[in-house]
Amino acid sequence: METKLPVMESFYTIQGEGTNTGQAAYFIRLGGCDVGCVWCDVKESWDAHMHPLRNISELVAEINSLKAKTVVITGGEPLMYDLSQLTSNLKNHGKKILLETSGAYPLSGEFDWICVSPKKFKSPISEVLNKADELKVVVYHASDLLWAQSFVNSLKHGCKLLLQPEWSKEKTMLPLIIDFVKDNPEWRISLQTHKYMNIP
Repeated sequence: METKLPVMESFYTIQGEGTNTGQAAYFIRLGGCDVGCVWCDVKESWDAHMHPLRNISELVAEINSLKAKTVVITGGEPLMYDLSQLTSNLKNHGKKILLETSGAYPLSGEFDWICVSPKKFKSPISEVLNKADELKVVVYHASDLLWAQSFVNSLKHGCKLLLQPEWSKEKTMLPLIIDFVKDNPEWRISLQTHKYMNIP
């Protein structure tokens, strides 16, 4: 039986943040999230019932009609769902699959790159942190810088460490992040370049 997933939106664009910034990618944004970040810029994704259930085969056909080689599965919180069938289907069509998650739910599916963006409102689980290729911490308050450091010992060797200013606080937080990264050069800065470029 084919799995159906609540899809808030799906679109072909340019990855705007994190380690893979600048590359073309097809985004699948799943509806449903109980993490509840006060600064979330897609709060309309929280209620899964607001978004239509779509067949995986339909999504994959849509992706295959484009030149997209990379697919980003994001949310909401995508790991609230079993992603095995979706990722298996995408893999069968030769797609590179990137996951963006808070890490609060067990991992399902097969991915080429896992970005964990932990949230204070619902802590990530060690099983997902251990498999992260990228830790991307959104900095909303100065205290988030030290909080970000608390995850380092739970990560695998080689995991990329990124700090990203929350968009509405960027002017305040970015100078603090710059100083922090200069003092802790194992970290990098991530910016939401898609917002500068005015692309979705």
